[in-house]
Amino acid sequence: MRISGINIPDNKQLSYGLTAIYGIGLVRAKEILAELKIEASIKPADLSPELENSVREKVESFTIEGELRRKVSSDIKRLKDIASYRGSRHAKRLPARGQRTKTNARTLKGVKKTMGSGRRKLEKT
Repeated sequence: MRISGINIPDNKQLSYGLTAIYGIGLVRAKEILAELKIEASIKPADLSPELENSVREKVESFTIEGELRRKVSSDIKRLKDIASYRGSRHAKRLPARGQRTKTNARTLKGVKKTMGSGRRKLEKT
């Protein structure tokens, strides 16, 4: 099964397979299948062509893949252009939504070298 240029894995349940599409998470996938009255545990290979087309049409009605990626990147660019706090955090490649950065923000900074047990050994001798 192929939707918006993405191959949906045939060996996974349809609800999980749809998450391969950027912009479709597990909750939205289950909502789509519930709305179309399709069992979530069915495999894509077992779908009839009519059901396959109905799933494809419903998924493509959402903003997904390239269009969504362009929208997200333009939103981030807008934040940077207006020099907002969130835009500056994106520019520095740091967490933008209030996460703790003292110990767990290792996106750009890398792994911090700590002076652990080696220091204690030096002091004892």
